[in-house]
Amino acid sequence: MSISTADIVRPRIPARILFPAGVGLGIYGLLMPAGARLLNDPDTYWQVRIGQSIIETGALPHADGFSFTMTGQPWISTQWLAQAIYAIVYGAFGWAGLVVLTSASIALTFVLLARFLERRLPVAPALMLLLCGFAIGAPHFLARPHTLAMPVMVAWVAGLVAAAERRAAPSPWLLPLMALWTNLHGSFVLGLALVAPVAFDALWNAQAEKRPRLALLWFGFLLAAVAASCLTPYGWESLLAAKKILSLGQALSLIGEWRPVDLSKWEGVSLFLFAGLGGVLLTGFTLTLPRVLLFVGLLYMALSHSRNVDVFALLSPIVLAAPLAMRLGVRTGVMSTTDENPQASLRWSAAAILLACVLTFTIVPMRRYSPPAATSPSAAIAALKERKVSRVFNDYDYGGYLIWSGLPTFIDGRTELFGEDFMVRYDDAASLKNPQALFDLLKAYNIEATLLHRTTPAARLLDRTDGWTRIYADDSVVVHMRTDASANTTLQ
Repeated sequence: MSISTADIVRPRIPARILFPAGVGLGIYGLLMPAGARLLNDPDTYWQVRIGQSIIETGALPHADGFSFTMTGQPWISTQWLAQAIYAIVYGAFGWAGLVVLTSASIALTFVLLARFLERRLPVAPALMLLLCGFAIGAPHFLARPHTLAMPVMVAWVAGLVAAAERRAAPSPWLLPLMALWTNLHGSFVLGLALVAPVAFDALWNAQAEKRPRLALLWFGFLLAAVAASCLTPYGWESLLAAKKILSLGQALSLIGEWRPVDLSKWEGVSLFLFAGLGGVLLTGFTLTLPRVLLFVGLLYMALSHSRNVDVFALLSPIVLAAPLAMRLGVRTGVMSTTDENPQASLRWSAAAILLACVLTFTIVPMRRYSPPAATSPSAAIAALKERKVSRVFNDYDYGGYLIWSGLPTFIDGRTELFGEDFMVRYDDAASLKNPQALFDLLKAYNIEATLLHRTTPAARLLDRTDGWTRIYADDSVVVHMRTDASANTTLQ
């Protein structure tokens, strides 16, 4: 039996306000006790350190000064604002500050998403989409710049889709969001790329005689958005930097977050994909052509590179909301913004923020937040510093901690700096796909020591190589030091 609009009891104003606020508080309360997990990414170290450098020098980087293999090579930090924010928060509150900031950003993201969904759907299906989005995206919720950009991304795409559903051009007030986004994270390019397909959705539903003017309005908005994306200290170089990352070719497959999603694992996006496919087959749920293109495009991004899974998790509910409302027989936009009470909204929002503060001051003193020992080889670094070693062939995941510790890296998470050829040569050496490549790199860069994960094939080979001595090892890391420069290639 179909559900008519009359069958849906729309919530009263307090409930409409409470739903997004309740979602935000729930997410925040869930993340804070497990906040140390937000610090699991080894790149968090170098993100904060570069932010500290920006604050200390009062200047943005234009060349590498953190590695000895690419020193002086052109490099810009397109996420400088997020890095500076993290550095300021860390300086004031330590790792707990980063956990609070990251949790608050994620919670705000879901508040904005809940507000968008609640305007179009009854609470139950809206909550279902939110729970799916959180479950899929949770592994990617980390203390990194992309997390600070997530609320901006959701607000931007929600604004575009809302305009398309009104068969109108987007509000110019969205443009400051693009200017902010482009200084927070390189994913702003996605925001620009989505303008065209969402415009197609607007034109698809518009009356034929209104389409030419509407197309011009959307095109004008796109030009303005591109201009807004250049409002950074780097200008249009930020756009070129994004292109450089996407042109890394084979190197992308060597980095975990850039690898395709493994659909053989019954979890996250694969679970949603198969469950969703089953639901479509059971119910006959359909989308218009523009929404199909949007949904499939987001899904392709997620399946191609796992780092985009959180993008799919947060944006696909926005794409699906209106079609799902139509399927349920709900007329979207039943209550407009003019029906709401701004004073009530302000009061409930203030109450939610107050409760979040209570949660913060209750939970933080009970927890000791810090990055995991597996990505923080402090004892190994101490052994290197004791011997005054500065040219270290390091594991990719330890590059962040080396930067944090003030030692130059051989390689680190700034993949666009090192380029495809260097990344492939490094992987061939560390994984022993080409054992000679290891010795060639050790010689070419005059390596004094190595800092590798104990399971790395190169580390095991150095145990059996004349001229190299193990000086430190623990459950995660092993350090070798060169004792004879002329004996790099002799196996014992």
